[in-house]
Amino acid sequence: MEEKVVSMPRIGENAPEFKAVTTQGQINFPSDYKGSWVILFSHPADFTPVCTSEFMTFATLEPKFNEANCKLVGLSVDGLYSHIAWLRTIKEKIEYKGMKNVEVTFPLIEDITMEVAQKYGMMMPGESNTKAVRAVFVIDPKGIIRTIIYYPLSLGRNFDELYRVVLALQTADEFSVATPADWRPGDEVIVPTAGSCGVAKERMESKDENTKCYDWFFCTKKIDKETVLKKILKK
Repeated sequence: MEEKVVSMPRIGENAPEFKAVTTQGQINFPSDYKGSWVILFSHPADFTPVCTSEFMTFATLEPKFNEANCKLVGLSVDGLYSHIAWLRTIKEKIEYKGMKNVEVTFPLIEDITMEVAQKYGMMMPGESNTKAVRAVFVIDPKGIIRTIIYYPLSLGRNFDELYRVVLALQTADEFSVATPADWRPGDEVIVPTAGSCGVAKERMESKDENTKCYDWFFCTKKIDKETVLKKILKK
């Protein structure tokens, strides 16, 4: 029997739509999140140690993401009652890296049929036919996929990096810039490459103290941390 091939959504495309039952009630995705950034992420299975460490970390950081107008939505191919029992166990029994009594309040999708996981290309047969890998989709307020990150089953995610991605995307949109390697709020940003000889010449001859051109194609400028955070974080 020929295996069904499901294409993965790509950066710049609309996030695939779906309705699902979650630990916080039914959701209609992504329309319920219009106007907010969203991190949609999958985990392999409930009651597994790496996933438990990730959910505790995400739940602890949720207020920080919310401040950046970013909502969290989790998914695994387990059922709703398994989700509920697992999240209760996390709150009542698990302590990790000083985190305890952690309550997960963001929705966790029930995806027993794997319909959503298939739509988002979260199933990787080379890893598992029955478990979703650790996929991360960062979706903007218009429902457009802006970042996709995949991790194997054995590797827990770096949550500082996920938060950095959200801030960097918002900064790029707000200030019409790009962000260089290892960028953090307060670091210099990249000015878009000059589109003409005239603009390139102007930049190289500019006396603007906030902009520095190493060559016509590589110019940076300063945007202080307070300015960045004031624009992109809720007050």
